[in-house]
Amino acid sequence: MAALLLRCCQPQSCQNCILYSRQVGHHCLRAHLSPQRCIRNAVPLGTTAKEEMERFWNKNAGLNRPLSPHITIYSWSLPMAMSICHRGTGMALSAGVSLFGLSALLVPGNFESHLELVKSLCLGPSLIYTAKFALVFPLMYHTWNGIRHLMWDLGKGLKIPQLYQSGVAVLVLTVLSSVGLAAM
Repeated sequence: MAALLLRCCQPQSCQNCILYSRQVGHHCLRAHLSPQRCIRNAVPLGTTAKEEMERFWNKNAGLNRPLSPHITIYSWSLPMAMSICHRGTGMALSAGVSLFGLSALLVPGNFESHLELVKSLCLGPSLIYTAKFALVFPLMYHTWNGIRHLMWDLGKGLKIPQLYQSGVAVLVLTVLSSVGLAAM
């Protein structure tokens, strides 16, 4: 192929030279990057996930190990409960914001008309305060516990006594800020 390229590259046939050099270049690239060549030289780096899983379960069966225990055997602790509640309030707040946005698009009327509807129901102040507290409590809990998580990301408060102290602080701040915001 190279001899053909040299023979055709005379000064009078520059166009032919460009075409042949292009063909030679493609031929060389195809030869080095062909899938057959790459696959032929490929070797497995390790076992597959299925083989690892089968080996794990066979080993556990051979050693008579029990399956993983159910969550009910663990004793509940404050950090464990607060972690679950943080996830729950996050999901609830996401759902609430999404539903509020959808209702603003789909429900007829505007905010003032809905506020007048609530006022016309003649609900007592204690019921309104309780409803406001129920709405603001998850937001305050998720906010204060989120700040706690940010402190953990900075590497502060990760010792067990500090986990409990920060957990109690989050609960106290949540209740105080929720009471204050619901009173507005």
